[in-house]
Amino acid sequence: MTGLEVAVAAPLAQTLTYLPPDDAGPALQPGLRLLVPLGRRQVTGYLLAPAELTAEHRLRRVTTILDSEPLFPASLVPFFRWLARYYHHPIGEVIRTALPAGLAPRSGWQLRLTAAGRAAPAELAAAVGGERPWLAPLLAKGELSMAATARLRAGNERRLLTRLEAAGLVTLREALAGDGVRVRTEPWLRLARPEAGFPAGAGPAAARLLALFAELAGLDPGQAVARRALVAGLPRAGRTLKALVEEGILAVEEREAYRDPFGDALPVPARPQTLSPEQEAALAALLPAVATRRFAPFLLHGVTGAGKTEVYLRAAAATLQEGRSVLVLVPEIALAAQLEGQFLSRFGNRVALLHSGLGSGERYDQWRRLLRGQATVAIGARSALFAPLADPGLIIVDEEHDGAYKQEDGLRYQARDLAVLRAQLAGAVVLLGSATPSVTSFQHALADKYRLLTMERRVQDRPLPTVRLVDLKAVPTVSGRPPLFAPDLVQAMRDNLAAGNQTLLFLNRRGYAGLVLCTDCGTPVGCPHCQISLTLHKKRGQLACHWCGFVTAHAALCASCQGANLVPVGFGTERLEEEIGRLLPRARLGRLDRDTAASRRQLLALLRAVHDREIDILVGTQMIAKGHHFPHVTLVGIVWADAGLGFPDFRAAERTFQLLSQVMGRAGRADKPGQVIVQTHQPGHYSIRAALEHDYRAFFRQELALRRQVGYPPFCRLVSLRLEGEDEAQVQETTTELAKRARRLARGLAGLTVLGPAPAPLVRLKDRFRWQILLKGRQIDDLHRLVTALELERLAGLGTAVQMHVDVDPESMV
Repeated sequence: MTGLEVAVAAPLAQTLTYLPPDDAGPALQPGLRLLVPLGRRQVTGYLLAPAELTAEHRLRRVTTILDSEPLFPASLVPFFRWLARYYHHPIGEVIRTALPAGLAPRSGWQLRLTAAGRAAPAELAAAVGGERPWLAPLLAKGELSMAATARLRAGNERRLLTRLEAAGLVTLREALAGDGVRVRTEPWLRLARPEAGFPAGAGPAAARLLALFAELAGLDPGQAVARRALVAGLPRAGRTLKALVEEGILAVEEREAYRDPFGDALPVPARPQTLSPEQEAALAALLPAVATRRFAPFLLHGVTGAGKTEVYLRAAAATLQEGRSVLVLVPEIALAAQLEGQFLSRFGNRVALLHSGLGSGERYDQWRRLLRGQATVAIGARSALFAPLADPGLIIVDEEHDGAYKQEDGLRYQARDLAVLRAQLAGAVVLLGSATPSVTSFQHALADKYRLLTMERRVQDRPLPTVRLVDLKAVPTVSGRPPLFAPDLVQAMRDNLAAGNQTLLFLNRRGYAGLVLCTDCGTPVGCPHCQISLTLHKKRGQLACHWCGFVTAHAALCASCQGANLVPVGFGTERLEEEIGRLLPRARLGRLDRDTAASRRQLLALLRAVHDREIDILVGTQMIAKGHHFPHVTLVGIVWADAGLGFPDFRAAERTFQLLSQVMGRAGRADKPGQVIVQTHQPGHYSIRAALEHDYRAFFRQELALRRQVGYPPFCRLVSLRLEGEDEAQVQETTTELAKRARRLARGLAGLTVLGPAPAPLVRLKDRFRWQILLKGRQIDDLHRLVTALELERLAGLGTAVQMHVDVDPESMV
């Protein structure tokens, strides 16, 4: 007998083996979802492979098969296994992360009234013994949801529920929560008797409808037509359609329909008739590699405006001609909107989108289009890495340096690195592109792990923008405070507006002010759930925590001393917009940050307004820095260039250089030359100097030398262990003990260093205290062995009140 190897959607490191259901029929395929028993629950499992059984196996059976077709190709199973091992994450949770949301049915408990409970509500209320917020909904509906019941059973009400159940007033029953998304269907109509051909209508309305039906069916009596197409052609045809169905002339059938995620596409540049010599050289290296159908990693280092996107498009076209599929990763949805328009213009309905800006139903539909081969180009943010492409031939990672490719919770994966792995497993070309490559990727290219392609000139030899530096320390203050804009920047904005050109203003801080301070006692208004001050959003009249999402009305009194002297301190994009409105009242302003572009619709509307020249000055965060092509932007103002240099992170200088270089690259991308004005308090910092001079290699040399001195990547590998819990003393004690054990275990592994324990830079987030240990080593296998041993040590004696999260190759130290 053959069993089934199943990864369950639960925190279990190992896979489990089950017997097939009695009615399984033919051999089951990898990629199917199964409902399987796990303890007293029913959970979702993912079929990975058949499993050989021996006589001593005593196994439980699969409860049911949830899908009629696999949800992921079998070729992805080795990829999922590798992820689970490398990132120390349960394989079932890896697969649940990879799939569209809402596809993990599970069982739980549901509280319901018995017949006795319904007949005696007064007796039930007396047995409860007081007001409970859940009692009224229970009496009104006769039951509580699974989620509400789970909250009761997890809290202090568990003993009460046991007493009520013993009294026969309520019952706790197992219930199943199904999929959160469904296949969408729509009605299609066909001739009930196609062998008889198209019938003549009994009346004028029926005749018109049947004539339209024949036209849409291409005069083929066996062809079905969508009901929406008939109603669109004859808007008042609903009653006639119903009559023709009742008379047996037409028959109705439900067919699957895909939800459209695209909407109105952004305008795209015309396809260039000729390529630059550097574009030709890059394609001369890429296209033969695509044709060989072997793994080949490339790093495309091209300055902003060099035409990297056109190289992507032509390499993708060559891959599709080979009969293989294409995966395109972008760091954020904003950039996906730019690229999707260009890929749609070239490849039409072969393109599918996968990112969090889509509704769950839209994402599910796009996933199935890719799975079925109806779409062969997948575009999206980091989660598109898992697109169900059976035979990817080209994987593109645009802006490969961007930190957004790292998932910072749950499965803490780095999509850029996994793109290289997926290409290796598939025998595909992987193309990492950036004007400012990550230090690690560029070092890989210099060490011949990647083939380096360079594009040092903009298309049509357009010049890079000229750059002026403003030392804010030398700018006269206003009432003792430095102004937001130096006189040079204000005058440049006035001149640019008068010339009819557009301006971008960049500040990587959203909101109006970074904190609100009580001048009586000096206490900032802080988040009650995090160790961080709240950001003022003036237009909304709210204070918000940008870490946990807590929002409250703008306070009138200090919570600490009850003083009324609360003043905003600092500045963000909202304040910049207000100040520009005061300085340049005739300018049409726009703001692009997470507050103004919370949805895909808002984002596209803003970007379209910039393209249509309805906005003169666009203020924004890093969302304006990535890949946008605004042909009429000739001035970029960087309000505070050194804002990120104070972060407690060894990559702070790298991120500063990348962000400045990227936002400067938005200027002068068309026929008019661009200029950039950079305001900074640290004009001598090497990352800022190199960005001003458009000199990536100068930055790389200095950054690499500094990292070599302190032994940080790419000269070592890192694993961060973050421990968190509700009791700070317990978290500290557990972390301290784990660090001692780590040092003891590391003695047997050469070249490993244990740093910490130490509180995280943000020690309290979302009501949980966080401490961390950093593991450094030259060999990643030694680090994995140490982490595995520590996981076992923790399970053996450190308890479960404190959770440990493993982050392999961490991107953020905060």
